[in-house]
Amino acid sequence: MKNSILPVLSFLISVLAISCNSNKSTDSGEIKNPDIQQKDTTAPTENADVMNMLYPLPDISPMDMCYFPVDYTKLKMTNAISTPPLARVIYSRPHLQGRQLFDGIIKYGEAWRLGANESTEIDLYHDATIQGKKIKSGRYVLYCIPESKQWTIIFNTNTDTWGLRPDSTKDIARFIIPVNQIKPKLEYFTMVFSETSKGADLIMAWENTEARLPFEF
Repeated sequence: MKNSILPVLSFLISVLAISCNSNKSTDSGEIKNPDIQQKDTTAPTENADVMNMLYPLPDISPMDMCYFPVDYTKLKMTNAISTPPLARVIYSRPHLQGRQLFDGIIKYGEAWRLGANESTEIDLYHDATIQGKKIKSGRYVLYCIPESKQWTIIFNTNTDTWGLRPDSTKDIARFIIPVNQIKPKLEYFTMVFSETSKGADLIMAWENTEARLPFEF
């Protein structure tokens, strides 16, 4: 009789031990509260477009600006400069998105706004000289007519406009500048001033093409 009871007792003790170990694991926190775990690890599921329904959606061609002197606003805030800026360009920056620049986005021989969305504008805070021609201080639209080896850069007074509908009666100056091939390829159209001994070059670059418009101040 004693020999038949022993296996049963042994089995019950084993089951009880397993049950105790299981409870200890749960109590120790190894199995977390499902609600807490979901809050910690689940990313927001809201669609960005839905979240932005009350306001304009983000533009895929963001607006940007460049100053001369370069980083003028930062220099001003740190009191590293006290004189007014000489020039500023405001433009929108389209990007390639897998397309070819010429014949895919813009075409040789056709006017281009030097960016996207609103017409690109330049503020001259001081009179400037370009290729020997004086440009008075003021605000102008900048656009160009690109060719394979040169670009024609045009200053125009039809400011505060969307896109580009060239009105040659409002052109005040045209400048022909050479273009260079560059590497690596630029995804975003870029405009930036680069200081020179007499003033600055306004660099206009996209894909593997770069053009420079020289300013003297």
